[in-house]
Amino acid sequence: MKISELKAGQGKVDIVVKVTAKNEPRVMEKYGKQLKVCNATVTDDSGEIVLSLWNDDVDKVNVGDMIKISNGYVSEFNSKKQLTSGKFGKLEVVSGDNMEESEGKPAKSAPKKAKKEDAEDIEDLEF
Repeated sequence: MKISELKAGQGKVDIVVKVTAKNEPRVMEKYGKQLKVCNATVTDDSGEIVLSLWNDDVDKVNVGDMIKISNGYVSEFNSKKQLTSGKFGKLEVVSGDNMEESEGKPAKSAPKKAKKEDAEDIEDLEF
């Protein structure tokens, strides 16, 4: 799916975009809970849209990151479309400078343990 195809009120949005700008986060209170929110501008080869980041996603996303949104939602605010992962969607960073170790990088394998048969070619190994 491309940004140019998005329509206000649309759900089940699966899209990959690049973060080109990110505003300062702000804190708001809703239903007695403190929520962190931040707007970012994201682009693909068809256009750009504002992405609303909530709570943990605010710190996860940085300018320059490529992100994938699965099951996102498009809303409208001040006559402009906005994209969000929403309550039921998922946002993941697929590439970027500040990716966490567990995201997108291969896991480091455990050191290989020597076996007795490996030692036949090596003279000074003790078992």
